[in-house]
Amino acid sequence: MAVGFAPATANAILNALCRNVAWTQPSAVWVKLHIGDPGAAATANPAVETDRIQGTFGSAASGGAISNTAALTWTSVAGAEDYTHFSAWDASTSGNFLFSGTVGANAVMVGDDFVIPIGDLDVTLAVAA
Repeated sequence: MAVGFAPATANAILNALCRNVAWTQPSAVWVKLHIGDPGAAATANPAVETDRIQGTFGSAASGGAISNTAALTWTSVAGAEDYTHFSAWDASTSGNFLFSGTVGANAVMVGDDFVIPIGDLDVTLAVAA
């Protein structure tokens, strides 16, 4: 399974942390849905629903984790499918892949709304305990 940080994102964070190399973080994070593992470039198994929704992470990370502080809502989805994964990007279209993960969801029908509630999109890093 290829979910996790994009190699470019991971390398930029590590270089900033360990080598004092400046990193320009994205000004926003946009979330795209997938119907299977998005793969290492986040181009595999895209959902028929192509809209990317901007994620809001307004609370500081804690314990190596951060979660969305506003619901992500896709209104009137374009296809009948079962979302299993997401990818995160630095732009609403095109842009750079940042990270990916899994979603637990029920199947949707054409025209349904799909919502990831507040606190349900978690981004984590392993921390020493």
